[in-house]
Amino acid sequence: MQIKTTPLGHIAWCEPSAANITPEEFSVDIWQSQNAVVGQSTGRYTTWFVKTDTSQTWVLRHYWRGGLVGKINRDSYFYTGIKQTRAVAELTLLETLHQQGFAVPRPIAANVTRCGLWYRADIIIEHVAGAKDLVAQLSLNPITDQQWYELGQVIAKFHLGGVYHADLNAKNILLAQQTFYLIDFDRGEIRQPDKRWQQANLNRLLRSFNKEHGKQPKLAFSAQCWQQLLDGYRSVNPL
Repeated sequence: MQIKTTPLGHIAWCEPSAANITPEEFSVDIWQSQNAVVGQSTGRYTTWFVKTDTSQTWVLRHYWRGGLVGKINRDSYFYTGIKQTRAVAELTLLETLHQQGFAVPRPIAANVTRCGLWYRADIIIEHVAGAKDLVAQLSLNPITDQQWYELGQVIAKFHLGGVYHADLNAKNILLAQQTFYLIDFDRGEIRQPDKRWQQANLNRLLRSFNKEHGKQPKLAFSAQCWQQLLDGYRSVNPL
């Protein structure tokens, strides 16, 4: 990863094609002016899919605060150094995971805009072609018992590698051409493997599935699905 100073703050990049990226390209406005926005994902906030002049598709995401704090301060964070910013920390983690062969999107670049003691940030990652998040997938069609088992194995491999995902939920798991990916590593980190945080991660994921099933009773998720996931997990990392 390389970092350069801009008139507005800093840009970090991993992908060579992003070496000349400008702060303006972290705003969806410039992509819309070029008719280069090819999709979006709408959750609590909108994530944009943009097509570059080299025919790559990137995912552009701004960092927004959540919870009660977000009602007062939407997107400003206290600056303690470029490597401690949310965007650069996530980009760094993704670069490490991608280089080690973990199933994560390829990291592209991050932007940090300074304003006194505060900063705002954005990140760009690879768009995984043909991917659906697991909630979108299960709302359309079930996945097989074998796929649930394989998903458990994927999560276990992350855990064995000490990879802590701060928000492991069903929407942060992608399925693309029979491959599962984990996304959104904001506040993630490499930790000493420990059964306590690993179990807490799994518990969070189960709550997420149950919450989504409560919203969509026809969602293809059941206790049997979860058991298959656990069986796959324990085949790699016994709890």
